[in-house]
Amino acid sequence: MIYLVLSIICSVTVGVLLKLAKRYEINIPQAVTWNYLFAIGLSALFFRPVLSDINPSTISTIHIVLGLLLPTIFIFLGLSVQHTGLARTDIAQRLSLFISLIAAYFLFNDEYGPLKFAGIAVGFLAIVFTLYRKSSTQVNSNSWWYPLLVFIGFGIIDVSFKLISQYTPLPYTTSLFFIFCISFVLSLTYILVQRIKLQLVNLICGCILGLFNFGNILFYLKAHRALANDPSTVFAAMNMGVIICGSLIGILVFKEKFSKLNYLGLALALLAIILITLAQLHVIR
Repeated sequence: MIYLVLSIICSVTVGVLLKLAKRYEINIPQAVTWNYLFAIGLSALFFRPVLSDINPSTISTIHIVLGLLLPTIFIFLGLSVQHTGLARTDIAQRLSLFISLIAAYFLFNDEYGPLKFAGIAVGFLAIVFTLYRKSSTQVNSNSWWYPLLVFIGFGIIDVSFKLISQYTPLPYTTSLFFIFCISFVLSLTYILVQRIKLQLVNLICGCILGLFNFGNILFYLKAHRALANDPSTVFAAMNMGVIICGSLIGILVFKEKFSKLNYLGLALALLAIILITLAQLHVIR
C-alpha cells in the first residue's frame, strides 16, 4: 500500500504546485517544458529504455498524439487549478475514467453490467454538479470550461495509453520515455516561438513538478505490480484518495468555495468510483 500512498501524494502535490504557480508568478508553459526534461532524465534512470528500439518502424501515430496531448492538457490542468480550484480540477481529472470506460466498451470489448452502467450514469451527474458555478457570484462564469477540458483531455490520454500498452513493437516504458521526449521538444518549440523569457525560477519549479509528476507514474506502476491480483484496490484507492485529499486541501488550505450542489457532486463522484470498483471486483471474481 505504500506505493499507492506515495502515488496519491505525488498526484495531489502536482495540483498544489500548479495552484501556487500563479501566486509566485511561475510561467506554466515554461514550467511544463522543464517538467518533461526532468521526466526524461528520470525515465532514463529508472526505466533504462533501449534507444536502439526507437526507429521509424516502431513509432506509431499514437506516440505523436500523446506527445502533443500531454503538455497541452498539462497547461489546461494548470489553468483549471488556478481558475476553478484544486478540488474541482482533481475531481474532473479522476472522473475522466468514464471516458476510458466508454471507450473500453466500444473499442476493447469490455464486459458491462448494471453496476458499471450505474457508475457511469452517477459519474456524469457528478460532473454536472461539481462544475456548477453561480455566474452571479463568480468573476468568470466561463471558467468551467477548464475542468471540462481536463476531463475530456485526460480521458483521451487514458485511452491512448491503453492503446500504447497493447502496442508490441516497443516496450511500454520505452514508449513512455519517447513520448516524454516528444512532449519536451514540442513544449520547448512553443516557448521559443512565443519568445517566453527563460527564467531560472521556472526551471526550478519545472524540475520539482517533473519529480512529482514522474513519481506519480512510477509509484502507480509499482502499486499495480505489488497488487497484481487486486487491480480494483489500486484503482479505487488511487481515484478516491486523490479526490478526497485534493478536495480537503482545496477547501481547508486554499479556502475554495463549494456550493451545496458542488458537495453533492463530490459525494456522487466517490459513489460512482465505488460502483465501478464493485463492478470490476465482480468481473474479477
